[in-house]
Amino acid sequence: QVQLAESGGGLVQPGGSLRLSCVASGSISSFLSMGWYRQAPGKQRESVAAITSVGIPNYADSVKARFTISRDNAKNTIWLQMNSLKPEDTAIYYCRMMDRNFRAYWGQGTQVTVSS
Repeated sequence: QVQLAESGGGLVQPGGSLRLSCVASGSISSFLSMGWYRQAPGKQRESVAAITSVGIPNYADSVKARFTISRDNAKNTIWLQMNSLKPEDTAIYYCRMMDRNFRAYWGQGTQVTVSS
């Protein structure tokens, strides 16, 4: 059983940046995909960014050109670099990973608040 732990959330002013980290308790080198989701109050959880086992990223239209997802298999870690943050980016951000058996693992979430 792999456990995921996110960190890096916080309060930031509009236009600011944050970098989220997600560390897995085990190796992620064989995982099919890894990604970040977010859920704002009163809204459904949505995909923000994902990266495949061969490093191909994919982004939601709302964050393209502002967010960058990356991974380091040796560190069992993925990151989400978030730049030019907007108030509408405010949400709880969750890390999700899927193994080769299509089993999904979720982190506990980290709060990101964008406000002046």
